Amino acid sequence: MGKKQVKFMCTAFRDGFQSVYGARVLTKDFLPALKAAKDAGIDYFEVGGGARFQSLYFYCNEDAFKMMDEVRKTVGPSVQLQTLARGVNVVGLESQSSDIIDLHAKLFKKHGIDTIRNFDALNDVNNLIYSGQCIKNRGLRHQVCVTLMELPPGCTGAHDTDFYLRTLKEILDKDIPFDSVCFKDASGTAVPSKVFNTIKAARKLLPENTFIHFHTHETAGCGVIANQAALDAGADAIDLSLAPVSGGTCQPDVIVMWHALRGTNYELDVDIDKVRDAEEIFKECMKDYFLPPEATAVEPLIPWSPMPGGALTANTQMMRDNGIMDKYPDMIKAMKEVVEKGGFGTSVTPVSQFYVQQALNNVMFGKWKKIVPQYGQMVLGYFGKTPVEPDKEVVAISKEQLKLELNLKPVLELNDADPFKGIKAARKILKEAHLEESEENIFIVSTCKEKGVAFLKGQGELSVRKNSLSAAKSEVGKSDEYTVTVDGAKYSVKFDNDQVIVNGLKHAVDIKEGIDANSNYSGTGTPICASMPGTVFKINVKEGSIVKESESVMILESMKMEIPVGAPGNGTIEKLLVQKGQRVAVGDVLCYLSN
Repeated sequence: MGKKQVKFMCTAFRDGFQSVYGARVLTKDFLPALKAAKDAGIDYFEVGGGARFQSLYFYCNEDAFKMMDEVRKTVGPSVQLQTLARGVNVVGLESQSSDIIDLHAKLFKKHGIDTIRNFDALNDVNNLIYSGQCIKNRGLRHQVCVTLMELPPGCTGAHDTDFYLRTLKEILDKDIPFDSVCFKDASGTAVPSKVFNTIKAARKLLPENTFIHFHTHETAGCGVIANQAALDAGADAIDLSLAPVSGGTCQPDVIVMWHALRGTNYELDVDIDKVRDAEEIFKECMKDYFLPPEATAVEPLIPWSPMPGGALTANTQMMRDNGIMDKYPDMIKAMKEVVEKGGFGTSVTPVSQFYVQQALNNVMFGKWKKIVPQYGQMVLGYFGKTPVEPDKEVVAISKEQLKLELNLKPVLELNDADPFKGIKAARKILKEAHLEESEENIFIVSTCKEKGVAFLKGQGELSVRKNSLSAAKSEVGKSDEYTVTVDGAKYSVKFDNDQVIVNGLKHAVDIKEGIDANSNYSGTGTPICASMPGTVFKINVKEGSIVKESESVMILESMKMEIPVGAPGNGTIEKLLVQKGQRVAVGDVLCYLSN
């Protein structure tokens, strides 16, 4: 009897990028590696969706639809391309209205995608019904998901085999159309025995010959074993990646899994020498990108804080950016409580980000002193039904802080009634910004909000993390020589290591992010300071504006959160010390308020 050929999807160019580089990778940098992987015989790739939609507009100054077009052009028409969707949230942290959910499927089909893997982080099947119908109606293959994780040690509740089978049975009972089923463990914490028992039982529950796919990460060190457990239980396919975005927070490497299956009844149908050559090309393509050390390591603490690979490195990178990496161990310790008291939603985006944000707030401000809006909305039912009831005290605190009541309505019903969501609302934004009202632009604005508008207006930001200043500069065609115009006067400026030459005169310089010059201002009013490090996202006032106590004077963006900065009392804005886009640290004075 011959060996069973194991089918796999290569996740390197979607989940790999998210799990190592925070999804901040430029299209031109990876296309040669994609071609090499295709030439090595790999014919099934994950290439977009998830964080690799918003991140292109937020950080790469690129159009995700054009990226998908380039990918299809590179691999040709016969290769299967798959993306990731978050049910009613499609490709963002915020849930969407029915017309945007349908537009998502329509546009991804238009731009070369074959299959959409579709999940709900709460395993609320109601959030998968309409999105699944749209995917199928638009001519795509629908891979419906049950999301897995292991509960932190000492916790009891959902996330056992019986819970997953109930979720799967509900998918069947509600007649959600699908072409395949994926058991998706984004944190890599589901123990191999549970993976085996769940998939073996699911095989009996599902119609005969249903295609079963298993997804995990190597973060907890169990990825290879879990993959083999899934295959032993009857899974048809697994997810694997390519170096340098394999192992650690990513999926197991193709070569590693090929090696692990030697001497078994399974084999990967690849030319392993060609795969090795493709990985060398890939490493060369990514050599300028900063590779965070945590991306390549097993994290022993992950069972206590089931954080997805894509969230772990994205958040550690943002903590580095904001100068609070020293808070990481405390945040990890705080994760267990926010998972447990939040109702045990699976730690996968968007819920994983809610957990991270609330854990960080608990560390920075004290336990439950500041509820993250999305976390509070989750425990109050605005994202669907959590697997178990959230903690009653946290629910009460969330109601008080957010001024919201418990929601029992379906998420789509809420969103369809929201005048700020949907195609009509997006058209209004585009019209006011004098931008083309194309379907792509409508979807970009709906999912990316102000940052989507900024990109469409040519004001997008480039924030990829590369190892050298020269490598980063090359992305926007800059050199070390500039002409700077100040009040109409032109100056020639040239950077030379730790010196700057201005109009031929050398000056010693030290450049760092942030602005310290405003510390010279000595106002008589009350200083309003940053309580979190981040970037000034929006300024709601001008000098001379009259504000009331608690009124939002500006909004900081930190760790994917928008943090309102409230006035400490009634008064007049005496002096603004920051600008939009400026990075600030904890305690930096943002403005002065005169009483």
